Amino acid sequence: MEVSTESNSWSDELASLVEDTGIIFPGDSMAVHAPELSVKPAAAAVEEEEAESLKDQIKGFAAAWGELAVELGRGFRDVVQQTILTEDSYIVKKTKEPLAEVSEKLRFLNEFLPEDRDPVHVWPVILFVSIIALAVLNVSSKHDIAISTVKKVRLHPPSAERILLPDNRHLAYHEIGVPADKARYSMIVPHGFLSSRFTTGTLGIKVSLLEQFGVRLISYDLPGFGESDPHPDRNLNSSALDLSHLANSVGVKGKFWVLGYSSGSLHAWAALKYIPNKVAGAVMLAPLVNPYDSSMTKEEMTKTWENWTRRRRLLFYLARRFPKFLGHFYHQTFLSGKHGQIQKWLSLSLGRKDKDLVEASAFEEIWHRDVEESVYQGNLKPFVEEARLQVSDWGFSLVDLQVQRKCPRKSIFPWLQFMYGPPECQLTGYLGPIHIWQGMDDMVVPPSMTDFVARILPTATMHRLPEEGHFSYFSLCDECHRNIFSTIFGSPQGPLSNVDNTLTEDKVEDASAQALSATI
Repeated sequence: MEVSTESNSWSDELASLVEDTGIIFPGDSMAVHAPELSVKPAAAAVEEEEAESLKDQIKGFAAAWGELAVELGRGFRDVVQQTILTEDSYIVKKTKEPLAEVSEKLRFLNEFLPEDRDPVHVWPVILFVSIIALAVLNVSSKHDIAISTVKKVRLHPPSAERILLPDNRHLAYHEIGVPADKARYSMIVPHGFLSSRFTTGTLGIKVSLLEQFGVRLISYDLPGFGESDPHPDRNLNSSALDLSHLANSVGVKGKFWVLGYSSGSLHAWAALKYIPNKVAGAVMLAPLVNPYDSSMTKEEMTKTWENWTRRRRLLFYLARRFPKFLGHFYHQTFLSGKHGQIQKWLSLSLGRKDKDLVEASAFEEIWHRDVEESVYQGNLKPFVEEARLQVSDWGFSLVDLQVQRKCPRKSIFPWLQFMYGPPECQLTGYLGPIHIWQGMDDMVVPPSMTDFVARILPTATMHRLPEEGHFSYFSLCDECHRNIFSTIFGSPQGPLSNVDNTLTEDKVEDASAQALSATI
């Protein structure tokens, strides 16, 4: 009798379909190897079955949804192919020829693909991956730029030396150069808008150069700026008096020079008007004048305003008419707690040389430190006051500084005047030397302002600088600073020694006054 090869029981057939579980069914041979079993409590086994069944249900549910999504996608594709992408559809008729032309021109790109790859499938994948990569790189680069350019304003501990003024306010100052007892010349520097006593750092005048000429350079914080106490009712007269008290308190001997740079010249002009007997001379670098000065001609005013940005014109208008509205702009810029570019913060338009300078890391570092000191108190009022002073009534005009010969009126009786001798005439205005340096490519304080000053003050000495801007000649330029000092002081003679009693500011002033009176 032939033995059938199909001797496997039903349990063997079932076991062949699934993984060996090690369970021995009745009637099976004991020779079958069974893995070692661990006995579990009945309750644990029930929990495991429930957990496994829940997991399987979740997997099945997800798989079902996936299949449903695939089917929906295929159905959507079929609908699009049967309705929109048919030969008779409007879209295909309008785009078929242009797409065919573009496809024909780009067909050469298929040569870069492997031979076994369908371009219709490959190029969409490449396009999609490229878009994702560019998006990631763009976000990453923007993030890096934001991290590198946006810097928060740091508050520094108090570091200034301060003097007590007669009205119990404190005035902070900073000095560099030779000591007071060896200073051949003393120069006081009032700073401009959004600056501080560290304005000398922005200029970058080196101590070694000051020592060669024997100059003591003193800068100070205007009221409410840096570490100086605010003034309850500040004007240009009080500004000149603060400057005078500072000179007396720090031991300035004799007369001193004033250096006004940009809007800082506002306070230098005030010193020439209100304390002329204490000022030996003035150095003006791109000096600002009141753009609303009634003495300006229409042409001078037009050339001045046309160089400014619209935003700066608006800020000047608000400062003159509605100064309280300036707070909104200031809180968005330099009072926002973050640093920014100088042309943005001050709404400036810059020439080529100025742009190259302000983008340099050395200038940016000094500028940021100056701004941090300027906003030290976080008070809006001093900035609004300073902006208002620039464009409001100064209390005087530059015409008042013009040197004129003033004689007493003639008597009604000529014989009486003859008996007492000829009348004594006096010179009025500011009698000391005024030197003005102006960049001809300056768009911050345009040359038209200097032309106005030259017309009003014919005795002032003008130094016009071709192809120079508002910062390029005056900031971080050692040779430029040397030329300025050589022009006003002559050859460098170093600090005063114990037996050196040569030229002082008084003698320089007397000599310049005598020369001036001889020419009038």
